[in-house]
Amino acid sequence: MITESSSNYNDLEKMDVNTLLHNINNEDKTVPLAVEKAIPQIEALVNEIVPRMKKGGRLFYIGAGTSGRLGVVDASECPPTFGVSFDLVVGLIAGGDGAIRKAVEHAEDDAQQAWIDLENVNISENDSLIGIAASGRTPYVIGGLEKANEHNILTGCIVCNPDSKMAEVAQFPVEAIVGPEFVTGSTRMKAGTAQKLILNMISTSVMIQLGKVVGNKMVDMQLTNHKLEERAVRMVMDEINVEREVAQELLSKYPSVRQATEAYKNK
Repeated sequence: MITESSSNYNDLEKMDVNTLLHNINNEDKTVPLAVEKAIPQIEALVNEIVPRMKKGGRLFYIGAGTSGRLGVVDASECPPTFGVSFDLVVGLIAGGDGAIRKAVEHAEDDAQQAWIDLENVNISENDSLIGIAASGRTPYVIGGLEKANEHNILTGCIVCNPDSKMAEVAQFPVEAIVGPEFVTGSTRMKAGTAQKLILNMISTSVMIQLGKVVGNKMVDMQLTNHKLEERAVRMVMDEINVEREVAQELLSKYPSVRQATEAYKNK
C-alpha cells in the first residue's frame, strides 16, 4: 500500500478521543517494522557516505514540506550534539528557510530550484545528497537528485512509497513502506515518523563512524546551556574518575568533554 491510499479507518470524526488516540498509536506501532526492513538499504547508504565525509565531504538533505523540515531539523541538531561545524550537514527545503514555518505555494513543483539551492552552498563531488519525500515524486527533490548524478555526487533518498521515481533516480534509495496514513494523505504522520527515524539512524551512525562518540557519550557536544554543562560534568567525572570540583574546573578551561578528559590524561 502507498502512503496516500485510503486509510484503514473511516468516520474518524465519530470516534471519541480515547479511540482516536489508540488507533493512531496502533498505526504508529507499524512504523519501526517498516524501517527495520529498510536497514540493509540504510546500511548501504551510510557505508557510502562515511568515506566521503572522512575525506572532507559534506552531507546534504533536500525536501519539501514535512520531509524538508525533518531534513533541516536533523542537520541543525548535528552541531550541538556532535560538535561539528554548521556546514557539515546541511538541510535545504523547497521555498527556502521561510518554508520551515509557513508553506510556500508550488515551491515543491520547481524541478530546477533544488540544484540552484545546492550550487549556492557549493556542493561538490566530495559531498553526499539525500532527497526526502514520502511520495517519492516531488519535482524539487527529483530534479536535485538528477543534477547531482550528472555531477558525480553520491545520491540517496528516503521514500515511503514503493516503486517511486525518486528511488529510481537515487543511487542508494531507502524505502520504508509504511502503508496508508490514519488521515488519508497526511504524510506528516507515519511517513514523517519513518523519515525521522531513518534520519536519526543515518546521521548518528555516520557521526559515530567519524569518531564523534566515545563509548556511548557525546564527547564533542557543545555546552550551550546549564543542562548540557551538568551532563558534561557527569561525563568527565565518569570518564576519568574525578570529583565534581575537578570536572568543573577542567570544563572551565576546555570547551568539550573530549578536550577536558584528554588534557587530564595527558598532564
